Amino acid sequence: MDKTNEYLVNFKGHNFVKDVVNIEDLEKMEEFEIRDDDVFIITYPKSGTIWTQQILSLIYFEGHRNNTENISTVDRVPFLEYNIHNLDYAKMSSPRIFSSHLPYYLVPKGLKEKKTKTFYIYRNPKDVLISYFHFSNWVAIFEATDTLDQFLGKFLDGKGNCWFDHIRGWYEHRHDFNIMFLSYEDLKKDLRSSVLKICNFLEKELSEEELDAVVRQSTFENMKSDPLANYNYIINNKIGVRNNDSHFLRKGTIGDWKNHLTVEQNERFDMIFKMKMKNVPLKFIWDINEQ
Repeated sequence: MDKTNEYLVNFKGHNFVKDVVNIEDLEKMEEFEIRDDDVFIITYPKSGTIWTQQILSLIYFEGHRNNTENISTVDRVPFLEYNIHNLDYAKMSSPRIFSSHLPYYLVPKGLKEKKTKTFYIYRNPKDVLISYFHFSNWVAIFEATDTLDQFLGKFLDGKGNCWFDHIRGWYEHRHDFNIMFLSYEDLKKDLRSSVLKICNFLEKELSEEELDAVVRQSTFENMKSDPLANYNYIINNKIGVRNNDSHFLRKGTIGDWKNHLTVEQNERFDMIFKMKMKNVPLKFIWDINEQ
């Protein structure tokens, strides 16, 4: 373990946000006890984590669907490696739903041995880049970057937590897990069909009324205005921001990268993407108008 900068700490090749991670938890992560009915949401940051947390929470918990329970997303679907509210995961009632940004090699070994269902939610990396750039300049515990070009350089160089390594690692080891890959863009373009796919994978049957409630409450617009789902309280009061003019859920669009990347930057990105992703046949949607 070594320090990478004042904001991050490196554990077994992966960077963690120093202020919100417990190294002792990471050291015991491999032995974390997995239950057969656990559900995991795996993402690279800024790829639809909170959205998927909301969807799965609405599918599983009736009290969330009908608004009879006042529980925030971060407590209902906590991050495995970032236990912000010091929950006792062992005492959580089943089914437990966890979120994680961990690479495949750091997750509990029981995830490979059980019937646990895992979702890998991925997003086109150009939009990830733009969202992460704005996010890291907004949240105080991240290192700010002066220009997008500087951030692009770090993103493509893969120093720290490399997007390419993360998605390739999980995809190339997909047979080790009971895993479903689903793109952020598919969720965006047809939320109802995506929710049905998720339910089928989970072997969960919802009535039409319940399905309507899940879809309605997990639209970006409804989530952005829902204090239990939008993480604004956590970011502003537990973590801290550099200014109050932004939100955790910023735009949630497809293709925002076109408003930021220059032709040269885009060509550089395409060259690296083609080289590093040539053996990963996942479908990527780069524009809202793509079929």
